[in-house]
Order: sequence, then C-alpha cells, then structure tokens
Amino acid sequence: MAKISKQRLIFGLFLIAFIIILELILHHFHLPAWPAFLVMIFFFETHMDPKKASHIIVGGLFGILCLILTGLFIKALAPVLGLMTARLAFICLVVYAIVVFGEMLPMVFNNYAFMFFLISGLAATVPNPAPNPYLWMGIELVGGTIIILGVMGIGKLMALLFTPATGGTPPVAGH
Repeated sequence: MAKISKQRLIFGLFLIAFIIILELILHHFHLPAWPAFLVMIFFFETHMDPKKASHIIVGGLFGILCLILTGLFIKALAPVLGLMTARLAFICLVVYAIVVFGEMLPMVFNNYAFMFFLISGLAATVPNPAPNPYLWMGIELVGGTIIILGVMGIGKLMALLFTPATGGTPPVAGH
C-alpha cells in the first residue's frame, strides 16, 4: 500500500486553499463554478501537462458552443424531423465530427468538447439560475485558465519547497 507523502499533503492544502478562494469569489458574484472546476478536473486527468491546457480550454468552449448550436439546430429541424429526432441527429453530428476531425483539429474536436457539451446540456436543465451558456463559456475560459495557472503555480511552489536536495519531488495529481 502506498504511503501518503508530505509533498502530496502540502500540495493538497495549497490546492484546497486555492479552490476555496476561487469558489468564494465566484459565489460572491453569483457565478457558476462548474465550468472552471471541470477544467481543473481535466487538467489533473492530463497529469497537469501544460501542453494539454489549450485542448481543454478550446475543446470546452466548443462543447458549450455545441449546446447553443443544439437549440438552433432543433428549432430549424424539429418541425420536419420531430423534437427527439432533431436532438438525436445533432448529438450524432457532434460525436461524428469529434471522431472525424479529431486528428485534424484536436484542439477543438476532442473528448473535452464532448464532456463539456454533455455537462452543459445537463446544467441547462436546471431552471434556477436560468441557463446561460455564454456566461459558462466566459467562466470556462477565464476561470479555467486561472485554475490551470494556479495549479501550475502550486506545482512550481512545491518544486521550490521540495528541491532534489531534500529528496522530494513535486507531486503530480492523479498519481
């Protein structure tokens, strides 16, 4: 069984403090936190790889944009196809586009886009506060970027606190 390391304990404390501060700021301005924190989850899933940050942010923006496009698509085709068929057709188009164009434009057409599309679709069913995909896109872009930079900053702080002379290495989330 793996032991809990001092580095992970300290990293976790810094991270929790950062999360609390960001959550309090968003709460104060009555802003939903989920778009920013979803970025954090995906950043940890990539083992805090800075090269993946743009894929998470851009894919997330595209995913939320797909929710907006869903409404337009359904409005245009529901009279012809029916509501359920139009909705299903658009979801299939998004999935197909991710599969087909994922290697050509991986920053846009990726699993992050699909997950943000799915979660924003769920969030849109919550009536109070009213769904606002444009606001979600702003929070995902600004808040998500702040979170990625903050997590990377905590990583750099950990590197300073636990230099190789002390025998420690900075922790990597998810390991």
